[in-house]
Amino acid sequence: MSEQVRVLTLGDMGAHEQAALRARFDLVAAADAAAVGRDDTVRGIVTRGRTRIDAALMDRLPGLETIATISVGYDSIDVGETVRRGIVVSHTPDVLNDEMADFTVGLLLATLRRLPAAERHLRAGRWRNGAEFPYSPSLRGRTIGIAGLGRIGGVIARRLEAFDVPIAYFARSPRAASPHAYHDSLLSLATACDTLIVVLPGGAATRHAINADILAALGPDGVLINVARGSVVDEPALIAALQRGDILGAGLDVFADEPRVPDALLALEQVVLLPHVGTATHHTRGRMGQLAIDNVIAWFDGRDVLTPIPECAGLPSRRPPARP
Repeated sequence: MSEQVRVLTLGDMGAHEQAALRARFDLVAAADAAAVGRDDTVRGIVTRGRTRIDAALMDRLPGLETIATISVGYDSIDVGETVRRGIVVSHTPDVLNDEMADFTVGLLLATLRRLPAAERHLRAGRWRNGAEFPYSPSLRGRTIGIAGLGRIGGVIARRLEAFDVPIAYFARSPRAASPHAYHDSLLSLATACDTLIVVLPGGAATRHAINADILAALGPDGVLINVARGSVVDEPALIAALQRGDILGAGLDVFADEPRVPDALLALEQVVLLPHVGTATHHTRGRMGQLAIDNVIAWFDGRDVLTPIPECAGLPSRRPPARP
């Protein structure tokens, strides 16, 4: 592989990713797409997945061949445009399934048992001063609905089986291997459960899929857990439902306009709010970063990328010839 292959990184990269990419490529870095000017020599992009990659950026990089995102979701990339231009996009599925499932169960328990609020109660000295923390809701007696039984959703379901609670799910089609009840619509699922875990992909097709009707169907004991994308939930509708008591609580790791979290959410005691940290461990982020690096190296070694997004299936090959 020629040392002259130029690769652009978008967003902050870890030290390992920077070192590994710099060892193989002529690396240039930018904080975001707006900082990238025209460059005919950039042939690859590695991105954290939150920076928008649109047609305007692709126009400024006419030599672009491949994009590797260090994430499972790729809704920040204009995939229709990459397919039209023959640019191959890869992502990092599977290596984060266990981490996300563990995290989701933790967020569910923290939300139901109000663990952050209980810690604040202790730290403020209220327990020491004789104030018992109020009883919390429980996982007991609940029915869990999983919106999106894909790779991550399936692992979440397996984790929850150990809790001996009924589980149901929504997906585009029934999963033959799943023993759980299938629902062919989100409204049907929300009506059948009181705890809804959202693991749907982002993008236009799922924008505000969790809306006022879905929240109303969950009922006053309802709890929403969102570890997918902020765009999947109608955030104003969720805030209104929480303020009115239409649902009991929510645990959110993602938001509509990150990192800006609405003040109305911050003011609510019945929600657990986290700064998009579902996969933020050294172990899993390291594996994600390495897979993205491996995808870029494979491409410029003249091989297929290891984990292309589904939309790239059948895309005419633009692989360069293998280089020494």
